[in-house]
This record gives sequence, structure tokens and C-alpha cells, in this order.
Amino acid sequence: MFVGHTAVALAARSVRRDLPLGRLLVATYTLDLIWPLLLAVGVERVSILPGATRFTPLVFTYYPWSHSLLMAAFWGLGVAALLARGRGAGAAGLVAVVVVSHWVLDVVTHAEDLPLWPGHSPLFGFGLWNSFAATYLVEGGLFALGIALYLRATRARDRIGSLGLYGWLLFQAVIWATLPFGPPPPNVRAIVLFSPLPWLLILWGAWTDRHRNAAGESAP
Repeated sequence: MFVGHTAVALAARSVRRDLPLGRLLVATYTLDLIWPLLLAVGVERVSILPGATRFTPLVFTYYPWSHSLLMAAFWGLGVAALLARGRGAGAAGLVAVVVVSHWVLDVVTHAEDLPLWPGHSPLFGFGLWNSFAATYLVEGGLFALGIALYLRATRARDRIGSLGLYGWLLFQAVIWATLPFGPPPPNVRAIVLFSPLPWLLILWGAWTDRHRNAAGESAP
């Protein structure tokens, strides 16, 4: 998933309004932030096969250290300790759940390639990416729900908090909707080179969120 992961961060922001959106975006994309680093050093592997699924040409042949359920829980605990420090057990638990949610949503979309643990593990995946219509319906619905919850929980203080936010959401929506129709990556190196893209989205989202208040909260 892509915008589905963003949707989780937006929804979580509406639950704990003391957790900035930027931190929640780091949490929801943690596994994908780790994955290209492990690809770059050869610890994990991916191959490119156009037509592998309707939505992506990537075949995730080996990625248990970034994308197994056990390691997602491990990364979730570590990220929660860093990003929710001083905010109590509830905030830490929410951040950990947001990290692990990445694995859960990936199980829905991926082919059977997600392990439970590193080593000899059964692989899971329900294959939503094999259908354009189902992918757009399910992931687009999650994105719309996350946006609705976020807009209900926050109010813009200025144009950055409104126009900046809508630009950020539109940018993601366009990338997601057109991604299946673009050319496949020429090689794995290109995937690694484009890996900073999630950080752009995280920083952009964090910037707009700082220009929004919790609903009912007066502007500073």
C-alpha cells in the first residue's frame, strides 16, 4: 500500500492530538524506510517482473528483516520508544501499532511474500494488487477515511495548513493512481536511489501539520 499507510497516520493523529503527524508518518513508513537500506547492502532482495501484479512489477523475494511480522513488532517498539518518549504508555502503544499496521496492510495488498519471522516462515498475502478496481476501492477508501478523520480533528491556522495540506494529499493521490501505468524501475539500484521519496512526503506532511491546530483549540 501507499496512501493506505498515510491514512493510518492521519487517523492516528485524530486519536492522539499530542502526537505530531510527522512522527506518525515516520511510524507508518518505518518498514519502507528500512527496506531500501537493506536492499542497498544486499541483506534483502527484490526482483523486477513487469506484470507480476496489476499494481506493481516488484517481486519481493526476500525481506524478513524489514517486513516480517516479528521484526515489524521489534521496529515498532524501538520507534515508539524514540517518538513517543515522555508522552506515556498510550502514545507509545499507538506508535507501535501504527508501525505494525504497515505489515497488516501489506498482507492485504501483496502476493504471498510476507513472512511471520526471519528464517523458515510461512508466507502471507491476499493479493489485492492483482485487481486495479479492488486496489483503488480499498486503498482509496482508506485514504478518504483517514483524510476525513484528520480534517475533523484539526483546523488550519493559515494557508500552509490548508493549501499546503491539500497539495500534499493531491500529490500522493496522483502518484498512487498513476504508478501502475508508469515504466518499471530499470534495476534495483534505481529503487534504492528513489528511496528518499517517503522522506519528502514525511517532511511535507509534518510541515503542514505544524500549521494546524486541534479542532476547538485557539490559534497561538
